[in-house]
Amino acid sequence: MKNSGLEGIIFDIDGTIWNTTGIVAVAWNKAIGQSGLPAKKVNAQVLQREFGKTMDTIALDLWPSLSKPQRDALISYCCTEEQIALRENTIDIAYPGAVETIRELSSSENLYIVSNCQNGYIELTMEKTGIAPFIRDFECFGRTGKAKAENIQLLMARNGIRTAVYVGDTQGDADASAQAGIPFIWASYGFGSASRYMQKIDSFSDLIDILREA
Repeated sequence: MKNSGLEGIIFDIDGTIWNTTGIVAVAWNKAIGQSGLPAKKVNAQVLQREFGKTMDTIALDLWPSLSKPQRDALISYCCTEEQIALRENTIDIAYPGAVETIRELSSSENLYIVSNCQNGYIELTMEKTGIAPFIRDFECFGRTGKAKAENIQLLMARNGIRTAVYVGDTQGDADASAQAGIPFIWASYGFGSASRYMQKIDSFSDLIDILREA
């Protein structure tokens, strides 16, 4: 495949590369139950509405009656249990064609990840899916404390990228792309909707045709 002319393709994770919500819901409910806090439990559908937001926003959405210190402690505990569960998981939860497409794209494109996730999550995602060799750099909220648009700009500046596209699945991803000044490709198979996008993909492998035409 020829190079698209882009200097970077930046991916979201949840709802774009893989779907962890079933596994994560079980892990979070374990943490909630063991915390002793009066916090309601979650399910995959609830998490699909929340994933893509920063961790502090998710905690506030889910447990508004808790104090901020309680929310911070609980979301941290949830993330700890989540990483244990994902590391132990043996089921393929990547979207069909995602890993193969990333591998193929890497031969002609520079690939990156920016997510609103906690620190360590991107590394775990790359390890479990086997895409680490194909991703040149990544950034996340958990490491910088910054929102997605700022992290996109930070990653682009760090890597000397002038032209890039962001691939994600929610309106929040579309908004972050606009704020960062780059086009957005909407993964319609993911968790959310988007009203503004340059292109739409109905499966991850559709990226190959889109970039071939670019």
